[in-house]
Amino acid sequence: MNIYAGDSGRSTVPVGPLVSVVIATNRGGPFLVEALDSVLAQSYPRIEIVVVDDGAEDAATLAAIIGGYPSVRLIRQANAGPSVARNNGAARTSGEILVFLDDDDRWHPQRIALQVESLERQPAAVVSYCAMQIIDVAGDVLVPADQRQVLDVHEILRRRTGIMLPNLMVRREAFWRVGGFHPALRLAEDLDLVLKLALEGEFVFVPETGTDYRFHGANSTARHHDLCRSIDGIVRLHRLAARETGRWDLVADHNVSLQANRRFAAWSSARSARNLLANRHFARVGAEALWLARFAPTAPFDWLAGRRSKD
Repeated sequence: MNIYAGDSGRSTVPVGPLVSVVIATNRGGPFLVEALDSVLAQSYPRIEIVVVDDGAEDAATLAAIIGGYPSVRLIRQANAGPSVARNNGAARTSGEILVFLDDDDRWHPQRIALQVESLERQPAAVVSYCAMQIIDVAGDVLVPADQRQVLDVHEILRRRTGIMLPNLMVRREAFWRVGGFHPALRLAEDLDLVLKLALEGEFVFVPETGTDYRFHGANSTARHHDLCRSIDGIVRLHRLAARETGRWDLVADHNVSLQANRRFAAWSSARSARNLLANRHFARVGAEALWLARFAPTAPFDWLAGRRSKD
C-alpha cells in the first residue's frame, strides 16, 4: 500500500486506494445487517458503501435498516434488475477499486486489505479474487474454499476455478472499459463480466478465505433451470465473439465451459430429483428428468469426460 508522508517528511499512516462497495437489493432480507456489519468490520480503512434499493416492495423497512448505518448511502431506483442496480451504484461512487456484495453474503475482516494488497503488488492485474467458502442459513460451513490461482486466460474461460461476484474485486477503469454488467442479464451476469475482464488483463488470487457465500432456498443458485439457461446463452455469445475475431483457441475454451455447464445441469437436476422424491412429488421428478433430457441430452457423456479429465 502507499505510504503518505506528513509535514515533517516522515512516513505516517498507510493509506491505500479508496474501495467502493456496492450492495444491490430489492428486499433487504434477513441477512442484510450481517452483510453490512461484515463490511464495517473490515481492517482496511478506506471504504465507501452504497446500497442500491432496486424497487423494494417494502422500501421503508429497507431504509430503516440502512438508517442505522450513518456512513452508508442509500440510492433508490425503479426495479431494473441486479445488473442495472450495480452499474448505477458503481457510477455513484468514486473509488479506484470496486467490490460487489450480495445482501445475504458476508466477508471476513481481512478480505479487502488482502485483495487490495494483491492488486498493489501486481499493477498489470485487473481483478483480484479470494478464497470463498459456502455457508448455510445458520452460518455453518457447507463447502470449504477450494479456489486456486488461474494460470492464464484459458483457465478463466474454461472456468477451472470459482471466480464470481462474491469473491471478485475489480479495478474501476477495467470495469467500465468492458461496459460493466450487461443490463439485460438478471442471472449469471457476473460470469459475463468475468469473461469480458479475462481478455483485459491478469487475475491475481488471494488464498485466504475472504468471503462466505450463503446458500439458501431464496438465492439464484436454487433456480437451476434459469441459471443453466443463462450460463449457456452467455457462453455461446462469447464463443461467437471469439469465432468472429478468429480466436479459435478461445472457442475451444468456451466449448469446455459449455460442457461444464451441462454437467452442472445434471448435478443440479439430480439433487432436485432427490429432494422431490423425498417429499413424494413423483410427477415433478418426471418433469425434472424431461427438462434435463431437453437441455443437456449429452450430460452423462459430459460427466464421464469430466471424470476422465480428473484421473
